[in-house]
Amino acid sequence: MNNISKEYYGTRVLNNINLEIKAGEIHALLGENGAGKSTLMNILFGMSVIHSTGGFQGEIELEGNKVDIHSPLQAMNLGIGMVHQEFMLIPGYTITENIKLNRELIKKDFMNRLMPAPLKQIDFDEMNKEARKALDTLDIGIEEWVKVAGLPVGYMQFIEIAREIDKQNIKVLVFDEPTAVLTESEAENLLKAMKKIASTGIAIIFITHRLDEVMEVADNITILRDGQFITRKNKADTNVFEMAELMVGRQIESMVQHDVKDYDNQPVSISLKGFNVAMPGEEVRNLNLDIYQGEILGIGGLAGQGKIGIANGIMGLYPAWGEVLINGQPLTLNNPKESIKRNLAFVSEDRRGVGLLLDTSIEMNIAITAMQNKDKFIKKYGLFSQKNHSEIRKHALEMIQKLDIRCIGPEQITRRLSGGNQQKVCIARALTLDPMILLVSEPTRGIDIGAKKLVLDTLIKLNKELGITIIITSSELAELRSICHRIAIVSEGKIEGILKPDDSDTDYGLMMSGEYNKLKSKEVI
Repeated sequence: MNNISKEYYGTRVLNNINLEIKAGEIHALLGENGAGKSTLMNILFGMSVIHSTGGFQGEIELEGNKVDIHSPLQAMNLGIGMVHQEFMLIPGYTITENIKLNRELIKKDFMNRLMPAPLKQIDFDEMNKEARKALDTLDIGIEEWVKVAGLPVGYMQFIEIAREIDKQNIKVLVFDEPTAVLTESEAENLLKAMKKIASTGIAIIFITHRLDEVMEVADNITILRDGQFITRKNKADTNVFEMAELMVGRQIESMVQHDVKDYDNQPVSISLKGFNVAMPGEEVRNLNLDIYQGEILGIGGLAGQGKIGIANGIMGLYPAWGEVLINGQPLTLNNPKESIKRNLAFVSEDRRGVGLLLDTSIEMNIAITAMQNKDKFIKKYGLFSQKNHSEIRKHALEMIQKLDIRCIGPEQITRRLSGGNQQKVCIARALTLDPMILLVSEPTRGIDIGAKKLVLDTLIKLNKELGITIIITSSELAELRSICHRIAIVSEGKIEGILKPDDSDTDYGLMMSGEYNKLKSKEVI
């Protein structure tokens, strides 16, 4: 892949990236969330999201020949396979049927050859044999005729991989976080299988955040950061500490004064004890964390590790269990109204799907939650009540001025606002609840750099002037390091550790990849 660049709506997400992989090589592609790994692989695999947003610059060569890949089908015909993070299996089909989907084998007897295509019989015996061969390569002891529905996620991941290695013309295989859902023993089996696959001459691009796996199986390593090529290393010339630092390292500009506090003597605002959240893809597992009054606490970590689930579980949007104490008093879980009554407010990571009523005015978006949960902006006449339009308008105008929401007026439909101004409306609605604790998830996702600074400045101002305890969940580690007093890193649903903003890039990288405590237990750190 030569000089690959890509823009989404004016924002450059890849800048002249070069990637070279040889036949039979396992090449690790590393980087934080948002580094550009998935976009680069989507280009290689011809995903529609690339071509529906203006395509890309640069060129791709396969075995020395320039290729133009405009669809996944074209990529597969060229011998490029991809095992995605999201499973693409049909639950009601057997393992064999999933492996052979769209590549079914037809019986070769005389009568079958005479039949029109819709009436030809599928050769299930031969398909089962070939599926069995692919499963055995991965050392999976499960019958090929079993239906996928109800299988553990680890088996589903192996079926996805078996489908790719069953293809006859495969030249390049992309593994996107293949061990993220696997147990330790399953991951070991997969790494052995990857070496076996590579020994047949198939090139493997291995995307992972587990640096110990990189050191075990990779031949070479490419590291991306913020859409930029950082370095290419031979495995023999690096180690997990250097990789961690290269993935994370950047100059951090602090936006707040990170005054050193003795947090042991500060009152605890929220205490999580044995906290679990069943949020699909972001499960929280037996997590313990204390958050202190008046601090800005960051929650970081890689995608799918559980960081998003914490705030959603506290607010009752996904099933949660364990113990949550607010100022020392237990919070009733799985009850959003109860969370709001306890002076918590939430700005969701999904502002368009959950956070906003897109076809409703700015003023109603700001007021609606307080109307429903705190009886604000309501006139009462005995048994009857109605909206207090004048108070809603007055409050909306105050919020528009206070948060600098760029709009034509409070009656404007929120759908027509820019992403940054939509985010400010979400914050305005949360502030209308007069919270003492504000949970903000992915506050700057999908907004431009100027709007990002305005949103972050707003959060700092709320913390300093109103004393609100703010918990920010973000995939942007640099963002957390610029405004938070402490940053908790989540790995595999638990707190890997808590760092200060100016702690070393190496510690951040190791915690993000889940390696910090493993190495600490070996007295390496």
